[in-house]
Amino acid sequence: MRRSAIVGGFFALLLLAGPCGYRRASVSLPGHIRTLAIPAFQNTSLQYRVEHRFTQAVMEEFLHRTRRIRITSDPQQADAVLLGNIRSFAHRGVVLDETGRVRVYEIAITVGVTLRDLTRNVILFDQPHFVFRGEYEIPEGPESLFAEEGPALDRIAREFARSLVSLILFGT
Repeated sequence: MRRSAIVGGFFALLLLAGPCGYRRASVSLPGHIRTLAIPAFQNTSLQYRVEHRFTQAVMEEFLHRTRRIRITSDPQQADAVLLGNIRSFAHRGVVLDETGRVRVYEIAITVGVTLRDLTRNVILFDQPHFVFRGEYEIPEGPESLFAEEGPALDRIAREFARSLVSLILFGT
């Protein structure tokens, strides 16, 4: 009996203490922000035009998901600014065919993102290492003349944008 009371007391103490060291990242954009600036992302990865794809995907996702926020590229005309940086771009072969040629590549892109409330001069969100991955296949035959990396980058950019915008707007 005494043992169960001690165990019960321990669990009650854990419940009262709340989560230890773990906190869910939730942003949820404040109501006073009506205009959001999304300037072109920086690109320190040196991968050609990948920053354009990610900037465009984030702008389109905001426009698709909310009507209350106006999107601009000029921080001077905004209540908040979303800054992005493509930090790294890596691709590697993950599947070989029977002749030893790579047929499936994996792309891994690391993006740093900061959301700053310009009205109150506070950082609402800062994530220096968002990592997104995707794959693309090199088909056999004449259709392999068409580059598959571009559409794969577009898919990864859209997935990144959906995740980021959900986190910023709804905290999930």
